Amino acid sequence: MKSITIKGSQRESVGKVSTKALRNAGKVPCVLYGGDKPLHFSADEVSFKKLVYTANVYTATIEVEGATYHAILQDIQFHPVSDKILHVDFYQLFDDKLVTMNIPVVLVGTSPGVINGGSLRFAMRKLSVRALPADLPDFINADISKLKIGSKLIVSELADDKFSILHPENSVVVQVRTSRSAVASDDDEEEGEEGATEEAAAE
Repeated sequence: MKSITIKGSQRESVGKVSTKALRNAGKVPCVLYGGDKPLHFSADEVSFKKLVYTANVYTATIEVEGATYHAILQDIQFHPVSDKILHVDFYQLFDDKLVTMNIPVVLVGTSPGVINGGSLRFAMRKLSVRALPADLPDFINADISKLKIGSKLIVSELADDKFSILHPENSVVVQVRTSRSAVASDDDEEEGEEGATEEAAAE
């Protein structure tokens, strides 16, 4: 998984006064959890642009006072009016410890059901995944090239040996529903003709 580097400075004080001063200076108060003890630091607000304002998922390489930590974004608080970042929590990663992240799902291919007028319903755009840090995917591919009208892809069809998907196996990720403009595919027409022939023969 791709990583974004955030250079910070350790916070000597974590009170309201110092926190307000940091924000006025264009910096964001942060806490890194998961280690022996929480690490309080601050970083320039612009450092979080690629980490926060994107549909992609990244890990963070945090550099503070000469030390480097690998982490994931755990929680973020925004100002209710200005949408400025008020506070960020990170969780430290360790090579031998499993971690859980929400990973985006990317649709691959073209659905014949959609071509024939069906309606695509993309129900789960992100999936909660548990894996070792080195095995975390940037995204999960969902191949819709075989989805006809009425077909669906479920979680079990996106399984991978490198990670676990933390949703019920029969959860619908994407499906193609019928619509008023939908027309039968060539395969459906052939099946219909065969059915009609069988019925005639039976009579």
